[in-house]
Amino acid sequence: MKKLILALLCVIVCAPLALADTIYLRDGRTVRGTVLGFIGGRFAVRVATATGTTTTSATAEQGEVQFFRPSQIERVEIEGRSLDEARFSSRTVQVSLEPNWIDSGVDLRRGERVSVKANGTIVTGRARITPGGLRSTDPTAPLPRAAEGMLIGAVGNESDSPIMEIGIGRDFVADRDGRLYLTANRGTYSDARGAYNVEVRTERNLTPRRRDNTASRNNNDEEYDDDVFGTRNSSPAPVRSRLPGGDGRDTGDAGRVGAPREVSVNVPGTSRDTDSGVEVRSGEQVTITASGTVIAGRRIGEVGPQGGRASGFGSIIGTRPVPTAGPGALIGYIRASNGQLSQPFLIGNQLTFNAQTDGHLILAINDDDYSDNGGNFAVRIRVN
Repeated sequence: MKKLILALLCVIVCAPLALADTIYLRDGRTVRGTVLGFIGGRFAVRVATATGTTTTSATAEQGEVQFFRPSQIERVEIEGRSLDEARFSSRTVQVSLEPNWIDSGVDLRRGERVSVKANGTIVTGRARITPGGLRSTDPTAPLPRAAEGMLIGAVGNESDSPIMEIGIGRDFVADRDGRLYLTANRGTYSDARGAYNVEVRTERNLTPRRRDNTASRNNNDEEYDDDVFGTRNSSPAPVRSRLPGGDGRDTGDAGRVGAPREVSVNVPGTSRDTDSGVEVRSGEQVTITASGTVIAGRRIGEVGPQGGRASGFGSIIGTRPVPTAGPGALIGYIRASNGQLSQPFLIGNQLTFNAQTDGHLILAINDDDYSDNGGNFAVRIRVN
């Protein structure tokens, strides 16, 4: 109870003339009087006299000095100033849009009340996104039906951990034990800049606990750990991947040994750069298959992953990323960590290749005018 005791003593020292102190006990009683100090491991309180504030529910004579252990006290108000803030812990974290969820550094207990507030802006292309998200949705986002870019969260790094909408603010009760992870509800992150400023406020665990971490059953405080606040473990937690089905139990290199990694992603007909969420290493074998149709403009119309006929103005002057491939075709390239791009290549219905460099696999539509495009390709990526 050292932290609670120090906090109370600091307030007592700062208010030597306090005459209207109120002590709220855990058993529901309320004592009004004057906190005299901390003596022999207990707080000494002089019950109010007849001319002062009356005592309610506590059996004591006016003017009598009563003693209370810290474990008996719910909270104390001295001249109207409350120590409730000592019961809460706040942590601020920057939530940018990255390949993995952002570790908040906050461990939650099942049944614990949590309050999250957010502000700030993430810029993607010409869009400025706030934690409340845009009016549009993103079918490739973790929550496809929620607002694009909205702040979302999950407790735990397991793939079956429910994802919740948070937005600019939300209070909730944790449904499980685990670390709180945060991200923006958007599938593509390669073009994102900026971050949300997120404050996570949790209630400290004031239940006295034995040194073996079992709950207290009596008032013998000497048997229990001094840190009843349950200091949070802010050490790095396992990575929670943004990849579909990713449980984050690796450190970023998972899947490179053992079973191949498989990812499914939708590539809209308006896509100049859809980040597949797949990071490849030089020498890895990548197999990509695609299906579906997109509209490659009014003139070309509906085409499959192979695209339309490779002719016309775009193929002559090379305005399409891959001039030799048909308009509307599915293409790809690798974006290295330094931002440099590989030469774009045709994927079509299916392609197997060995990566020549490390980086993110980016998918796009081979076109020079995306304004009148539509539809999408369903793409499956397998990395050995």
